[in-house]
Amino acid sequence: MFTPSSNDVRRFFCEAYRKQRAGEVLTPMDAIAADWIAQHPEYHEALSDVDAALERDYSVEGGQANPFLHLSMHLSISEQVSVDQPRGIKAAHDMLAARVGEHEAHHEIMECLGEMIWASQRSGLPPDATGYIDCVRRRASR
Repeated sequence: MFTPSSNDVRRFFCEAYRKQRAGEVLTPMDAIAADWIAQHPEYHEALSDVDAALERDYSVEGGQANPFLHLSMHLSISEQVSVDQPRGIKAAHDMLAARVGEHEAHHEIMECLGEMIWASQRSGLPPDATGYIDCVRRRASR
């Protein structure tokens, strides 16, 4: 299993953004990342300087969203939906996206994903995929 460091993740997004702006050939993963980056112009400055990105601390106390975490969650959700893993995420996503749009659906799913990860870390138990899907379905049926 590939487990990139936070610096690897930061380099990846900065490089995808650089390639996209330069009109270079993008890998399939670069292209997905570039699509989400384009939808988040508020992150463009942070992605423009890889050295600064590697040095920056996005602590909770700092009060600023971590663009690399946010974009990583978009990528994770995109991948989950594309392969329907955990099973049922595609249908739950599609219901939610039909109600609020693709981008906002991802943001709502991020809340569910974050809750699932937090609960798993807190309890020491494996992530609850069923609870995650149920959370997305509840948001879709509001």
